[in-house]
Amino acid sequence: MWKLDLEGDFFRIFDKDHKIAGYFVPDYGDIFPEDKADEVIEQMHKNHDKVQGGYLTVPMVKFGIFDSKEEDMDIMYVESHLSDVSLRLGLWKDFLLQNQMHHTIRISHTDQDMLSLTFPIKFKDMTSLEKNSILGIIQPTLDLLHQRGLL
Repeated sequence: MWKLDLEGDFFRIFDKDHKIAGYFVPDYGDIFPEDKADEVIEQMHKNHDKVQGGYLTVPMVKFGIFDSKEEDMDIMYVESHLSDVSLRLGLWKDFLLQNQMHHTIRISHTDQDMLSLTFPIKFKDMTSLEKNSILGIIQPTLDLLHQRGLL
């Protein structure tokens, strides 16, 4: 159901409909010299070096009001969208608290009307920087988020 594609220093995660479902950024550790980070990371991928985990970023909630093509909105429109947002935030809150997950929330870098959620994923064993190896480990998390209606 999921597919990973490497783009620079991160993986794009696609769903079965070939839509972007999120991003996975491996934890490359401390890279020296820092000014050569891009080259070092590229070589790490070529060598299929191993990493201990990384960070998964997924869409959290889309407001549907900040990128409205219509300049004018009425109170019913805004209330409806904010009510939907509140319900979705409740689902995320329950999931995050239930799983005691450390996380950060930011405005999405691709959509100013959306919040994205990032959380660390620690691998049980060091894992090769190869998309099928990474996908094998993060797939259960993606499946769980999908089953809960969060992805």
